Amino acid sequence: MLEAGAIWGFTSTTMASLMFFWSMYKQFAPYHVRLYLERYFYKYLNKWFGEDMKSVHIIFPEYTGEGLTKSRAFDEIRNYLSTRSTATARRLKANESENSKSVVLSLDDNEDIVDVFQDVKVVWSLSLVNKENQSVSKEGRHLTMSFDNQYRDMITKTYLDHVLREGKEIGLKNRERKLYTNNSSTDFSSWRDGRWSNVPFNHPATFETLAMDHEKKEEIKKDLIKFSNGKDYYRKVAKPWKRGYLLFGPPGTGKSTMISAMANFLEYDVYDLELTTVRNNSELQKLMLDTKGKSIVVIEDIDCSLDLTGQGKKKDEEDEDEEDIEEKKKEAEKLKKDRVLKESNVTLSGLLNAIDGLWSACSDEKIIVFTTNFVDNLDPALIRRGRMDRHIEMSYCRFEGFKVLAKNYLDIESHDLYGEIKRLLEETDMSPADVAETLMPKSDEEDADICIKRLVKTLKEEKEKARKLAEEEEKNKAEKKEKKEKIEEEEKEKAKK
Repeated sequence: MLEAGAIWGFTSTTMASLMFFWSMYKQFAPYHVRLYLERYFYKYLNKWFGEDMKSVHIIFPEYTGEGLTKSRAFDEIRNYLSTRSTATARRLKANESENSKSVVLSLDDNEDIVDVFQDVKVVWSLSLVNKENQSVSKEGRHLTMSFDNQYRDMITKTYLDHVLREGKEIGLKNRERKLYTNNSSTDFSSWRDGRWSNVPFNHPATFETLAMDHEKKEEIKKDLIKFSNGKDYYRKVAKPWKRGYLLFGPPGTGKSTMISAMANFLEYDVYDLELTTVRNNSELQKLMLDTKGKSIVVIEDIDCSLDLTGQGKKKDEEDEDEEDIEEKKKEAEKLKKDRVLKESNVTLSGLLNAIDGLWSACSDEKIIVFTTNFVDNLDPALIRRGRMDRHIEMSYCRFEGFKVLAKNYLDIESHDLYGEIKRLLEETDMSPADVAETLMPKSDEEDADICIKRLVKTLKEEKEKARKLAEEEEKNKAEKKEKKEKIEEEEKEKAKK
């Protein structure tokens, strides 16, 4: 009896001491320290007594399908965990997120942390695994979520939705916009990084700095805002959430600058699609499917990218000899172009299906932009309303656009020569790029007055050059007409004889 009483007394004292230390531990130990200690406590319990049979594990791989598509769930979960990792994880990675504006600390490989949601503990671990049987990539990562089976419904329905939603918001907040270009089909190593390569998009162009009429810019901005807020509207009218813009005009009129301004205004990524490197229609569809929402897909100089033009209009033959020479030049250029583009089998039908067919509805909030210098050369089916919803003409620089450039380059809003410049710009076709280059100071000694006078001089020279060119064209036209009439007279004389 004495021995049993001694044992019972020792046990009671021990339990009382443990309860005392446990209350002190819960009261004074920092939260992240408790998580750290409890994590290893449970790890050693599992090691010595076997893993709990009630534990559930869910794996989220970094890549899906054939290993070429990045899992969005993986990125969103990693964004969510990045805010928890800094407080509890021992090993962290910096700059792990490829779409971050600043340094982001995230969970390192083969590391785990504990998250608590509604008093339920969830263990997340990031593992690096080898994929020796895959030819594309030899390694990959996956996140594993572990929790008690009794909380299965709450974790899979409520907690997981919470993680993905918050991770997506964090990703959008820290997102750095990208400029993408499609990898060549012939470059096998490029498939290691997917179908698109990217660099940070840092173009500074905005609508405020765009040399264009103010009312026209405001109209375009309103249209873009309407589109970006139109998710419910597009679903209501049963149309894919996308919009097409055709930018046409002479070289140097700001088509590429307009695209950059649109991307900065909406905070969208830009996909610069080079059709000449796309092997066939099927690959074009895969490229389009691999683009994300909140993006602008651009095909510049589409009339020069591939043979996507329609039937050209027949010209009136004024001089057969001249026409023969021109036709030979065109045939030589076409043969040269065909030699360059012979590896691409993208057709007009394939392009139309990729941007406006059934596959176009697989991703939302996307803008398609075509640019061309010669809109009349394009097939009408390519630029009809519904595909290219807005046709925006990028014309030569006029006085409203000049005032924007003068403000940008010289920081002035008025000058004594503004009246003369306005008259000259109405009489002379000069691109905004040429006006901007003329206005730009060439040295520290040049001030706004010198640059403005140089522009006036350049505009007068261009006006005189245009006048001489017009006179020369009239002269050539008259000579061709006279030559044609002479040939017709000679043919009539031959017919009489």
